[in-house]
Amino acid sequence: MAKTQLNVRVDEGTARAARERATARGMSVNRYIEELVRQDAGEVGHTFVEAAADFMKQYESVFAEEFGGDREGGVREGGTREGGTREGRR
Repeated sequence: MAKTQLNVRVDEGTARAARERATARGMSVNRYIEELVRQDAGEVGHTFVEAAADFMKQYESVFAEEFGGDREGGVREGGTREGGTREGRR
C-alpha cells in the first residue's frame, strides 16, 4: 500500500506519551499512530474476527470430538439444544 505523509500538531505531553508507548512496544511513532487509527476504525477487530473464524473452521473437528454436538450450539443428551429447544424444532 502506498504511504502518504500526514502532519499533526499535538501538545508536548501527548507527543511524549506517543514516543514512550511506541518505544515500549518496539515500534516507531508512525507505526504506533497508524495502529491506533486502524483500531479506532475497526480494522483490527475485523481482522481478529476473520482469523478466529478461520481458526474455528480449521479446528472444527477437534472441538466437535472434544466437546461433542453440532456446529450450531451443540445438542445435549435427550435431544435438547443449549437454548432448551428440541433438536429439529426452533
